[in-house]
Amino acid sequence: MLPTTQFHWTARLHAATLALSLLAAATVHAAPIGDAESDTEAILLAMIPIGKQLLEKQGTFVPYGGAMTMDGKVVTVAGYSGTEPPPSQEIIDALNFAFRTGALTGKYKATGLFSDVEASPPGNKEKTRAIAAALDHQDNYSVVIYFPYKIVAGKVQLDEVFASPGENKLFLK
Repeated sequence: MLPTTQFHWTARLHAATLALSLLAAATVHAAPIGDAESDTEAILLAMIPIGKQLLEKQGTFVPYGGAMTMDGKVVTVAGYSGTEPPPSQEIIDALNFAFRTGALTGKYKATGLFSDVEASPPGNKEKTRAIAAALDHQDNYSVVIYFPYKIVAGKVQLDEVFASPGENKLFLK
């Protein structure tokens, strides 16, 4: 878990950077080998457009994931439970298992689990729909970034981003 001051700085950094660069989209790309924040940001930039596309096409989506390999490539990670429609929790469990296995075997240095959720922004008791990005890194970094959204005329409009500490369960030392 990050110290509170570092966490708040990190959340502000992610929010500011993503507000400017969410238009960049890629499902697989190489990122410079960097620190925990830049590695997880690369996952966000590659994966958030997928969620937006699914929302615009379907109005919702089942959880999906992205991971950064040890050589800095961001790859998509998907899970399937064998049932239609797949229960979200089963997909989340399958993705977390794949992430944990990748962490233990040295395949992944960072992961991101993306879900369509309801969440309450800070200072607001009312819940809103959001894309939740649960990000974990091998360097003891874990955060959940929420991208509140509305679908207007078939297009996703993102609202103000907010974050909370993550659970840091994938890269246990």
